[in-house]
Amino acid sequence: MAEPLPDLAASHDAEVSCDAILGGRLSLYQPRKGHRAGTDAVLLAAAAPPDAAGLVLDVGAGVGTAGLILALRCPAVSLGLIENDPVVARLAKDNLALNGLAGRGVVREADIFSGASRRAAGLAPSEASLVLTNPPFEDPDRARASPHAGKRSAHLMPDGGAEMLSGWIRACLALLAPGGTFLMIHRPEALPAILTACGQRIGAVTVLPIHPQRDKAANRILLRGKKGSRAPFALAPALVLQDQGRFTPPADAIHRGEALIDW
Repeated sequence: MAEPLPDLAASHDAEVSCDAILGGRLSLYQPRKGHRAGTDAVLLAAAAPPDAAGLVLDVGAGVGTAGLILALRCPAVSLGLIENDPVVARLAKDNLALNGLAGRGVVREADIFSGASRRAAGLAPSEASLVLTNPPFEDPDRARASPHAGKRSAHLMPDGGAEMLSGWIRACLALLAPGGTFLMIHRPEALPAILTACGQRIGAVTVLPIHPQRDKAANRILLRGKKGSRAPFALAPALVLQDQGRFTPPADAIHRGEALIDW
């Protein structure tokens, strides 16, 4: 018989909520203010290979949403949640326990830009079968920063914008084993910089546009590639999230944890 999940509520103050997502399949401790789990993390996890196995690293994991969803779905996955903010990393650790995944996952506190920090956190190069990431989207030179520190760090790439995004991608790919899969969600306008950063490091690059509504331009892209592959670039059919103010049937099934993105 499975052991009961721990009651961790008493260890968190009133600034932390415990929320159920994915049709109740996943419970999350997360800050009441600042960055909270949402559609981007759900889509990122749903885009991962259905037969994912081995070491999976969620880079910039926050409270662990995307990686936890994937680990719940794929029992052969060993999960590493990489987060730089110690407060958020603590929530990610508690979320592993809350969802019965403490035996299959670990939180690594590390600055992804620093090789020394990655090594100190126990992250070895070329060891992950899958690296998925939802990096900060905003360029600090162009975006207005949120007054809330947690939301600001989750949304704003550190000073340097596109150059820092390139460094983030290179660090992710350094952790990926040959033949492993890289998976990222970002904004469409960042695609040229993303492809430049990927260079010849990955092939079989596939991009899937995500449209908020049927009559709106894409505001997100999913990008997938395989390290060492020489397969050509491909553009997948788009995913539309809403129609007349409601989730489309495919998007609804994804958010309830009943379907994956078929691409």
